Amino acid sequence: MGRKASGQGDDAGRETAKSRPVRIDAQRSLDALLQAAKAVFATSGVDAPVREIAEKSGLGLGTLYRHFPQRSDLIAAVFKSEIDACADAARVMSEEREPFEALADWMQRYAAFVAAKRGLAKALHSGDPAFDNLPGYFDQRLRPALRTLLENAADAGEIRTDVDGDELLGAVASLCMSSHNAGPGRAKRMVSLLVDGLRHGARRSLNAPP
Repeated sequence: MGRKASGQGDDAGRETAKSRPVRIDAQRSLDALLQAAKAVFATSGVDAPVREIAEKSGLGLGTLYRHFPQRSDLIAAVFKSEIDACADAARVMSEEREPFEALADWMQRYAAFVAAKRGLAKALHSGDPAFDNLPGYFDQRLRPALRTLLENAADAGEIRTDVDGDELLGAVASLCMSSHNAGPGRAKRMVSLLVDGLRHGARRSLNAPP
């Protein structure tokens, strides 16, 4: 009985070892599809042929449909990956840069995210259930990321302490989505002015010697 139990354990170990590379390959395929879809959507829009996405990823149509049975599933996944990348950037910036620099750079990163979202806007507001959980996912990932950056900058005395993160996100989105800021670099300049204005009334500036 002891040898039998040992044999079962060996079989289980072999199954685990066999399945692990499959999971790694599946993740690589998923990542390749998301990167390809992001690039194709940016140049050809979300209605681009899925064959173009599959070809750009180096994978077959069967693999694409296995991961994303519907186009809306792919669009939602791309949007989620963009949210994740933006949120993760906040953590990296806060670790590597001074508080205000991290905040200012991340707001530009967020502005780029919003600009990319313009191409997805029609699809995201189509009423497709694949997009139902995206607003909640946005709140879960991006709002805490900004809150940490704001708190760090306020604690350092580099910005005022009464900044509302939700209002700031909304203001940046309005600047980036406005047709008046469609010119090259205009939205970026407007966001820079907005963020720089957060310094007005900051503790450090109030306490600085004349």
